[in-house]
Amino acid sequence: MSETRTIQHDQPTAFEELRRLSPKVTGGLLRMRQEAYRDAAVAAKYKLLTAMTISIAIRCDPCIRAYVQMAVEKGISQEEFIEFLEVAITMQGCPGEEWALKAYAAYKECTAGDKSAIDATCCAH
Repeated sequence: MSETRTIQHDQPTAFEELRRLSPKVTGGLLRMRQEAYRDAAVAAKYKLLTAMTISIAIRCDPCIRAYVQMAVEKGISQEEFIEFLEVAITMQGCPGEEWALKAYAAYKECTAGDKSAIDATCCAH
């Protein structure tokens, strides 16, 4: 494992290289997320559940998994989670229900401590 870290350290990832070449733009999503999903007038967990609901509407599986994971880490209750799924289903009808099922499966994985739920997320940078 230390060999892998050495190789990764010696050779920058594509993201690291692009970040060096474009520091003002690359990495902007991470900075936006840190600001947008902080606790403020609205609790971070509700912002993350809203993002998950939008991810269901736009049918982005990796985004759904990412926002479910982040919301679980913020301590959402199952009841809160289900209510946001109900909003997504109501707004999208049958497709919303199908994609809400994907979110529910991700929720079950995350709350069971399944590491694959974390690994399958998008926009890790």
